[in-house]
Amino acid sequence: MQKTSLWACMLLLMPLMWNQTIAAPTPDSPEVTALQKAPSKRDSVICKEATRPLISAHRGGRFIAGYPENALETFEFVSRQAPVIIECDVNMSSDSILFLMHDQSLDRTTTGSGLVWETNWAAISALYLQDDYGIITRYHPPSLQEVLSWAANDNQLTLDVKRGVPIEKVVETVRNMGAINYASVITYNYEDALKAYLTDPRIRLSVTIRNQEELQRYLDGPFTRSNLMAFTGLTERSPQFYKSLKDAGITIIIGTIGNLDKSATAKGDRVYRKLYKAGADVLATDRPIAVFKAFED
Repeated sequence: MQKTSLWACMLLLMPLMWNQTIAAPTPDSPEVTALQKAPSKRDSVICKEATRPLISAHRGGRFIAGYPENALETFEFVSRQAPVIIECDVNMSSDSILFLMHDQSLDRTTTGSGLVWETNWAAISALYLQDDYGIITRYHPPSLQEVLSWAANDNQLTLDVKRGVPIEKVVETVRNMGAINYASVITYNYEDALKAYLTDPRIRLSVTIRNQEELQRYLDGPFTRSNLMAFTGLTERSPQFYKSLKDAGITIIIGTIGNLDKSATAKGDRVYRKLYKAGADVLATDRPIAVFKAFED
């Protein structure tokens, strides 16, 4: 099955829809290797009439030896193993260039040091990225424009806008790059969601909705419901709450990052299947390939 067909099937599951846990692993850990093994039959993938959730790869892929978070090369590697949505972090340099980086400091993930907002793009783009095990790679931080250009080839993105980055600037970049149909924006409060919507009402938004009060505020707002994806947090909610979101036509994202991923590592991948049955349309995870394999059968 061709990659385009896979995405067509995935999008049919969510009409109008367009942020590998191992405890103290080492780069050559067998567990890492096992979780990154490519599925043997990619043709057995998605289109089984909504028998699996979509999978959002947190930071584009984590805990993969030789592949750092928020790197184009990591996105390419992970997307070859399984059809995923790439969640990535948008930061901004001192000269207002949008690029990918989670932290406000350069220290953890690059060969540089200092604060992101105090460093210009020329200096940042020359740095090398390092993976979760401290291995320095040959890869460089990519600009948002580079990432949007890459994703135009049948990939989907969700952009986590970091603190201090104008969300309007991110939405404008998505629009100007012709990426409205494949890049959505993550917001953490109603005010930012409204700013993004007013910048371009077509933008697809991941919004935090953890209870009925938060849900009602968005229902009362100007948003197109089919363009909203409700991030319901990192714990399972009640069946009644998920039903309310479904009835409103809003996509449900459940974050397994942290405790739920750890629980799946300890108890088995039935944890993911249970969340899907509970109502998850999307599972946002640090273990995208493991989640994919959990729904292979």
